[in-house]
Amino acid sequence: MNWYYTTLNVGAILISAIFLRYIIYRMRFFLHAYQQVGYKNNEFWQWLKDHWEEKVVPPSLSMLMILIFILVLGGSWLLEYLTYTSLTLIVFILALFWFGSVKNYRSEKVKKPLVFTPRLYRLIVPFVLLTSLFPLYFSYMAFTGFMPFTQQAIPSYFAGVLNFDLTILIAGWGFGAILVPFFILLSGLFTRPVETYIQNGFKKQARKKLASMPDLDVIAITGSYGKTSTKFMIRDLLKERFNVCSTPGSYNTPMGICKVINNDLQANHQVLILEMGARYQGNIQELCDIAKPDISVITNVGVAHLETFGSQDVIAKEKGTLVDNLESGDVAILNADDPRVSEMGSDRQDINRVLVGLNNGEIQASGISYNTSGMSFNVTLGDETESFQTKLLGAHNAQNLLLAIGVGHHFGLRLKTMAIAAQKIEPVEHRLELKQNGDLFIIDDAFNSNPVGAKNAVEILSQFDTGKRIIITPGMIELGDIEKEENYKFGQTIGKANLDLVVLVGKDRAKPIQEGIRSEDSASLNVRVVNSLYEANELIQKVAQPGDVILYENDLPDVYNE
Repeated sequence: MNWYYTTLNVGAILISAIFLRYIIYRMRFFLHAYQQVGYKNNEFWQWLKDHWEEKVVPPSLSMLMILIFILVLGGSWLLEYLTYTSLTLIVFILALFWFGSVKNYRSEKVKKPLVFTPRLYRLIVPFVLLTSLFPLYFSYMAFTGFMPFTQQAIPSYFAGVLNFDLTILIAGWGFGAILVPFFILLSGLFTRPVETYIQNGFKKQARKKLASMPDLDVIAITGSYGKTSTKFMIRDLLKERFNVCSTPGSYNTPMGICKVINNDLQANHQVLILEMGARYQGNIQELCDIAKPDISVITNVGVAHLETFGSQDVIAKEKGTLVDNLESGDVAILNADDPRVSEMGSDRQDINRVLVGLNNGEIQASGISYNTSGMSFNVTLGDETESFQTKLLGAHNAQNLLLAIGVGHHFGLRLKTMAIAAQKIEPVEHRLELKQNGDLFIIDDAFNSNPVGAKNAVEILSQFDTGKRIIITPGMIELGDIEKEENYKFGQTIGKANLDLVVLVGKDRAKPIQEGIRSEDSASLNVRVVNSLYEANELIQKVAQPGDVILYENDLPDVYNE
């Protein structure tokens, strides 16, 4: 009968292999999610709660827990009706059926893949050790019949029937699989002191380097929206005359800023441009403690990250910290059209405040028009007026450019010089980026849509007349309690725009947008709902014709896919 027991043991090993593969994919998936929320335990925990039944404890794991419960309480009763061999075969089939597929934790196409950074490797060490604890410990007991280390025999071990204990084996792999996301949280706590120590070292290095460059002008930009766009506009205007260093992309965290200062900032740089982001109170002060600004630029105060701040007044106070950190003689460039921003620093007579806006301020824009070639408008500064032509789209980009012009004016640049430089400014990737794809025009506004930007993008799309006007969008996220309300208003904007085709991504997310569209008596509007961006693109390939304009408004990160 050796072949018989060998076959059963092979079956047990196959069951273990199925679970091992499942756990590995599950580990990678949750590591990816943890990285996407910035390794923040509170945000990861919130994400887990939002995806509890779908990802954390899906039906397959729930059924496994029930099976373990039955095996523990009714093992002897089951063996009166089933042989241990048939029970093993049943468990093998169920394991293959429930856990053989890893589709729930595998994405063929990801917009932001998992990056194996040094920090991730430091996290992986305790994470792998913790995750392997249950499967290895229980598997040892299941296959040997003894407790590890003590070699104490397990009373319920079926040594006379089989060479392994089915109940212990399944329990070990099952609990190991369920605890994967929670072990990430625990690993994050374990590695936090190490990460804090490393980060403090980078911060100290950055502060020391800035202190060694007393003639360097530090420009810091913050705001709910438009930080990155404004940063690149300032860079492109100033580099006409100055040697400029700026953070790339959306580098607006302490470590992102430290990386640029420590690695990219050189002794010959005259200007350092930093973007400063905030999700929680105190974030801006933490950044200013690394690099104190000489010139503070505030774009606006909106509802981005309202879920973590609680109110716009709290957001305004946090953004205003950038002005509070200015010393006597420093400069604040402020959005005059935003009441909260225009009041920042108004009680300080020792700093220079420059207000710019489309309707208010010392520097104003007028006559905005745009088409497939870009946007043009006039800028007035005192008695001087200059025409600006740019590849950018949208009134909010005109506002951002005015902020950049305010900075350039402070550095002594003439309007005509800045107008020439503005023609060369390229749109920030995925932010109202106008592109041509064959015979189609693409407006790529896929990066983190917000209520103001989304409305502007739809209004811009409505002014094109080269072909059908099409929008693809999942709506807006991370707006807290007002998310449904803002998506409803977004739907109203779409309903008023008289578009030719609306493609909504995600059935659940689409509901408030659809309600908003219907409220504008737009029942005849062609609205299609798909499950993913990839389905939306397949639809566009079938219906789009030469000259059509397609707006991609927001592109959800992978952790939000429905």
